[in-house]
Amino acid sequence: MNFHTRKWIKPEDLNPNETLFGGRLLEWIDEEAALYAIIQLENPRTVTKFMSEINFRSSAKKGDIIEIGLEVINFGRTSLTLACEVRNKMTREVIISIDKITMVSLDEAGNPYPHGKAEIEYVKDRLAK
Repeated sequence: MNFHTRKWIKPEDLNPNETLFGGRLLEWIDEEAALYAIIQLENPRTVTKFMSEINFRSSAKKGDIIEIGLEVINFGRTSLTLACEVRNKMTREVIISIDKITMVSLDEAGNPYPHGKAEIEYVKDRLAK
C-alpha cells in the first residue's frame, strides 16, 4: 500500500462527537482514488463506479494527521480497481479500509472507454520516453 496524501484533521472536519466525520473522509478517499486513476489511465474523464464495503475501524480527532493509501488490485478493460486504507500517521492505527474502489475511464460521450493499460506506470518513466 502506497500512502500518497496526508490530511490534518481540523475543526470543520468533525462530527458532533468531535471525531472525524465519515462523509468528509469518504470525500477525501474518492478524490484521492480519482486523482490516482486519472494519472494511471491518462484520462481526465475517469469516474468512481463502485466502492465495496467500507469498514470504519477507528476514529480520528482534531489535530490528528491521517494518511490515505491506495494499492492497485486490477486493471480491467475500461476500469482500474484499487484498495484503500487510511491510517493515523503517528500511531499507524487503521481508521478505515475499503477492499475495492472501481474507477472507470470514459470517452467524451460518457461511455466506458478502453484505456489500454495493464500495469502501474509512473509519470517520471513516461517523461523519460
